[in-house]
Amino acid sequence: MQKLLFTFMALLLCTGLKAQIWVSKNVTSSFFSSTPVEDIDAQSKSGASAINTKTNDIIFKINNTSYEFKKKLMQEHFNENYIESDKYPTSDFKGKIVEQIDFSKPGTYPITVKGNLQIHGVTKEYQAKGSLVITGDEAKATSSFNVKLVDHNIKVPTIVFKQIAETILIKMTAIYQPKK
Repeated sequence: MQKLLFTFMALLLCTGLKAQIWVSKNVTSSFFSSTPVEDIDAQSKSGASAINTKTNDIIFKINNTSYEFKKKLMQEHFNENYIESDKYPTSDFKGKIVEQIDFSKPGTYPITVKGNLQIHGVTKEYQAKGSLVITGDEAKATSSFNVKLVDHNIKVPTIVFKQIAETILIKMTAIYQPKK
């Protein structure tokens, strides 16, 4: 994870030498699928993210194997059959915060993030609403959005298609601090 964070910061620093970088080392990401047959939810608490406050560039990266399920068999099927974690070990988002935010001013700001989400080796453009709460030397970002499995070439076998929703709700929470 340290290597991922270093790569993020290096990428963002290249866009402006005097840019201020805020980082989050423990991004929480969860997803939820609901059908009449079964609910499926999983959570990861080990993602990484960074924001360049000068350019509004934002990036997230999550190791797919870091998602934990209530049922171990679901976790195994997720990694082996659906997301294929051996072949696609990470999912990431690269984009921008649309609104101009002054990170030096505490407050709660509605934000829109627009960019490219890569899951299962397929990249698709997304736009999501969220919130950014700045309190001095910390900023908490939250967002939720829907992802269609078909958009990322994730195939669900017909034998279990009634157990897995076609659209999955993704929730993200990241607590940032300025890079010192």
